[in-house]
Amino acid sequence: MSRRSMEGQVVVVTGAARGIGALLARKLAARGARLALIGLEPDELKKVSESLDVDSDWWEADVTDHVAMARVAGEVAERFGKVDVTVANAGVAAGGPFMDSDPDAWRRVVEVNLIGGAVTGRAFLPLLAASRGYFLQVASLAALTPAPMMTAYCASKSGVEAFAHALRAEVGHKGVRVGVGYLSWTDTDMVRGADEDDVMRELRQRLPWPSNKTYPLGPAVDRIVAGIERRSAHVYAQWWLRGMQSIRGYLPGLIGTVGRREMRRFEPRLAAGGTHRGLVGAGGQADENARTSS
Repeated sequence: MSRRSMEGQVVVVTGAARGIGALLARKLAARGARLALIGLEPDELKKVSESLDVDSDWWEADVTDHVAMARVAGEVAERFGKVDVTVANAGVAAGGPFMDSDPDAWRRVVEVNLIGGAVTGRAFLPLLAASRGYFLQVASLAALTPAPMMTAYCASKSGVEAFAHALRAEVGHKGVRVGVGYLSWTDTDMVRGADEDDVMRELRQRLPWPSNKTYPLGPAVDRIVAGIERRSAHVYAQWWLRGMQSIRGYLPGLIGTVGRREMRRFEPRLAAGGTHRGLVGAGGQADENARTSS
């Protein structure tokens, strides 16, 4: 599919205060897109918006809040007159054994990643239908393969992948294209936060190549931008993720066997309470702060 010019297109990005969302906004702005930024950190959102040499604005909102997101969608439509692309990027993560996990943190990962993507779609799909636009749901390698100590994240990302595939079939006749974005471990606050946990970091390092590497943010976002320009059904932020699609059916059995061995290795350290129980990274902290203050 040929690339479309982003000049003058209005793009909504959730989770835009930092990491993937912030850099995506900057790279889309460099191509002439107008940006509507949504997130939980007003100071960071303002900095990103002010750094863009295009028409842009920002909104503080929790993507799991139907009322707030509907209000934001109405204000974005009033501010820009249309929406051409919406990127459901907001996400949080928590790690550690499920049996010892914090129930509130576990639930919140699913709420933000899965419910938040659906709430974002519900709010902006009428505008995308009017413009015959594009909805990109950011998923993960975690949607393609299970991973021990990441039950909430894997469940949520598998869920958003299925949500996007089902949605594509529903809205295609309206002229709306729906894509799923896949990323492996990418150099963001979330991944760096997870790596602060010694067990999580070592477990990840023991994964087979190339899934044991942390990839630079810039090239990953460049691939996402290219996918948006093409309005692709599948967007792969690292080259090798496309090949995972053909073998994903074999991965649960393989991970089940290998994971049993690795978890046995780490069991003594886990029993000593050596794993972080809450949301990880600066974005996770921002989410916890916002919920505490509200």
